Amino acid sequence: MSWHAKLQLDYERHDARTVARHAHIGPLRILQSLYPEGDAVCHNVLVHPPGGLVGGDTLEIALRAAPGTHGLVTTPGATRFYRSEGPLALQRTSITLEGDARLEWLPLETICYSGCRAENHLTMTLDPQAQVMGWDVTALGLPHANLPFEQGFVQQHLELPGVWLERGRVDAQDALLLNSPAALVGMRCWATLYLVSGKPMERTAKDMALDSAREVIAASGLAAHAGATSPNPQTVVVRAMAPQVESVMALLRQVRLAWRAAVWKLPATTPRIWAM
Repeated sequence: MSWHAKLQLDYERHDARTVARHAHIGPLRILQSLYPEGDAVCHNVLVHPPGGLVGGDTLEIALRAAPGTHGLVTTPGATRFYRSEGPLALQRTSITLEGDARLEWLPLETICYSGCRAENHLTMTLDPQAQVMGWDVTALGLPHANLPFEQGFVQQHLELPGVWLERGRVDAQDALLLNSPAALVGMRCWATLYLVSGKPMERTAKDMALDSAREVIAASGLAAHAGATSPNPQTVVVRAMAPQVESVMALLRQVRLAWRAAVWKLPATTPRIWAM
């Protein structure tokens, strides 16, 4: 039996407080709103009780933030794409930010089990003053359990319509892509961290984002396999690769805190669930 689950999460402003409203169909939930940094920023944890997706499963997540709001969404654990006998497993996320809204989309890593047939699809629509900070982290197989990624594929889609589009497919049979020095060079975890604006960023803000990210990368153990770029006037991107997920997640968390301080002038606050 396949699961088709939907979640609509809306952030609204009530006086000085960002409030989350949500509705769901199927096994997707939002836990209690938390305010570890005051009323302005609402932290939420997205939970998928089945724990993963198999062939034919579809998760649809729609996030909307009203003007003056700041939402942060994370997950309690990894998203898992399990082996499929044929049908595609799909997670589709849409982000819509209105006015000067901000959103941090920070799900933990996606683990692709051998034999999966998966697509992870994200589309962002932003008003000119809005910004989103988020990441996409993908790990192939379970190296700690000696379960390599030997069959199947994963497709990824990141899009700010008309401005930025990245689509990629990694197939377990594509040895050249997986192992070539010009591609994944044997790494089994890769990540994209992005800061996206609804209009071209001011030069000072973009330079601060690039410089702060590069400082963190230079001090990390992934300096040879990570970098920060700006592919267009509205986007700053950090990319990283590693044999396993832990070092990549640690790097992204540090860059996120640096961006919060440099670009948004916010304190170094992390979701409480990450410490559990």
